[in-house]
Amino acid sequence: MTAFICTTCGTQYAPTPEPPARCLICEEERQFVAATGQAWTTLERLQVTHSPIFRYEGELMALGIAPAFGINQRALLVPTPAGTVMWDCVSLVSPAMVDLIKGLGGLTAIAISHPHYYTTLVDWSRAFGGIPVYLHKADAEWVMRPDPSIRFWEGETLEIAPGFTLVRSGGHFEGGTVAHWAAGAGGRGALLSGDLLQVVADRKHLGFMRSYPNFIPLGAQAVAQVAARVAPFAYDAIYGAFWNGLIPAGAQEAMARSVARHIAWLDRPAP
Repeated sequence: MTAFICTTCGTQYAPTPEPPARCLICEEERQFVAATGQAWTTLERLQVTHSPIFRYEGELMALGIAPAFGINQRALLVPTPAGTVMWDCVSLVSPAMVDLIKGLGGLTAIAISHPHYYTTLVDWSRAFGGIPVYLHKADAEWVMRPDPSIRFWEGETLEIAPGFTLVRSGGHFEGGTVAHWAAGAGGRGALLSGDLLQVVADRKHLGFMRSYPNFIPLGAQAVAQVAARVAPFAYDAIYGAFWNGLIPAGAQEAMARSVARHIAWLDRPAP
């Protein structure tokens, strides 16, 4: 049996004799089924058709795939006193990628912001000896390939390594999670936000959406709640989900500006 991967969102499903009839992630309103219809690939095929990208973004080594695949997010390798944590996932896992990461010290854990980036989390965990993968329990229904490596956590915060704390921001997904890296930005702190706090093109603001491809914005109360949940943490940088999605300094001010702007436009009367 084969663990098929959706080509539109990059999610890997539990092994089956034939490809699934549909992708539940893509059929939900936050994603979409491509105009060409549902299509599938496999990890073995990806290892032939795609190559890894490793490069530094700010202080962190980032990992992506070329050519673009799925949602085209990139993962981040975050050093902690307890070992390196991989933040978010990409669908490609190859021996070369694993060897390079092992050369950098390996991985001790994986943490993922929300279901659109679960991808091949099982294969990533097994490549490093079955390391734990931390997902918020509120999003458990979106796990398409269950595995003993998955550690569902509950509540509002969880420190999984010294100075590396998962924070349930909510917003885009009920269990949407950002990570606070206390040592980031030269010790001033950094948030790793996936696209829960989306670093937008000007790299001075953040976006807050229920669906990015389908243009469904978050309401004022939801955005205010996201802001309140990250407010207790000090940070000067924000690492978003995509290449060049980095606010290297002044990120708390950017967050405040962005929340105020988003809510102001939602409340603005018609001309």
